[in-house]
Amino acid sequence: MAKFKYTAIDQNGKQKTGTIDAASKDEASAKLSGTGLMPTNIAEAAKSSSKSTSAKGEKNKSKKGGFGKVIKPEELTTFTRQVATLLQAGLPLLRALEVMTRQERNLRFKAVLEQIGDQVKSGNSFSDGLAQHPKIFDRLYVNMIRAGEAGGVLDVVLSRLAGFMEKAQKTKKKVKSAMVYPVVVVGVAVSIVTLLMVVVVPKFQAIFDDMLDGAALPGPTQFVVSISNFVRGNIIVTLILCVAVFFGIKFGLKTKPGSKMFNWCAINLPKVGGLARMVNIARITRTFGTLLSSGVPILQSITITKDITGNIYYSDALTRIHDSVRDGESLAAPMERESVFPNMVTSMVDVGEETGELAEMLNRVADNYDEDVDNAVAGITSIIEPVMIVFLAVVVGFIVIALFLPIVEIIKQLTG
Repeated sequence: MAKFKYTAIDQNGKQKTGTIDAASKDEASAKLSGTGLMPTNIAEAAKSSSKSTSAKGEKNKSKKGGFGKVIKPEELTTFTRQVATLLQAGLPLLRALEVMTRQERNLRFKAVLEQIGDQVKSGNSFSDGLAQHPKIFDRLYVNMIRAGEAGGVLDVVLSRLAGFMEKAQKTKKKVKSAMVYPVVVVGVAVSIVTLLMVVVVPKFQAIFDDMLDGAALPGPTQFVVSISNFVRGNIIVTLILCVAVFFGIKFGLKTKPGSKMFNWCAINLPKVGGLARMVNIARITRTFGTLLSSGVPILQSITITKDITGNIYYSDALTRIHDSVRDGESLAAPMERESVFPNMVTSMVDVGEETGELAEMLNRVADNYDEDVDNAVAGITSIIEPVMIVFLAVVVGFIVIALFLPIVEIIKQLTG
């Protein structure tokens, strides 16, 4: 009998760690399952340190080569879809991994696949191999694979997981595309204003000093000239201030109060808030539905879904829902008490629970919200364009008018 260290999730969705005596990893896994625990990682205690050293050596070897890009979500999605296709074609898992390893061009990902293949060769499960690389394969990925292995439907789960990832990336790209236009316009506005302040305004200022004989400049002109003088005379200070503001905001958003304020603004701002709510609900229902349809228990599914939610208000709501379901309530009842979930979502969940098709209903809700996201992105884009053009016109127009006010006075003096 050997001693195994394990990490598992209990029926309440909480993570537990400990050791267990068993003849093999499979027996250890079976014993844990018999006690109501769902293992996420099992490693032999005596070999854990050597295995860690070996993994570290592999990692260093990969780094020493200096090759390989960061593994992108698109690469992981492609890998998942291709493995699913190979398994559906009748290839054994180990053979499918060998094919994927041989054709992989990203050296870092190739090294990871080789390690996973070695784990499977030595008798470990596919999910155990994936769990050794949490930065690439998150809890959602590993637990879905583990559920697929337990149910003997690994190819189906991989295909479902690939579809989930593809839809998630599609939604993310749509939201990012909506931000391209305002970012470009703001960049152009900053460039034009900088050019005016550093090059154009000083030339006008020299004309004013020469023609007005020290007379006071109009208020708007004096404001623009003062900013120009400060920027030109304190270029380093100005750059430091800009960098400080950027990193200050970035650091502030990582703090709990800053993150909470940003999350609140994200879901409450006009137009943008509606889009943010749709994106969050689509992500939550898609993840939750995919986990349930893959055989992951409901409490564990809620916990995993909460971990992938980017907004603290939705995360807190899911925590309260988890506790209510754990205490014996249905899913729809606590969800209805949370203001972040619309009535349509809770109604669909209620119907899903009544008919026993909760996973299907959640995926239908996600499909509906994906369509709503498309429409919302198109609507916001159509509004952003004129708003940003007006913003650029106001900023540049103010500077131009401020520079021409003294010229009017000069013309009056010349004609008088």
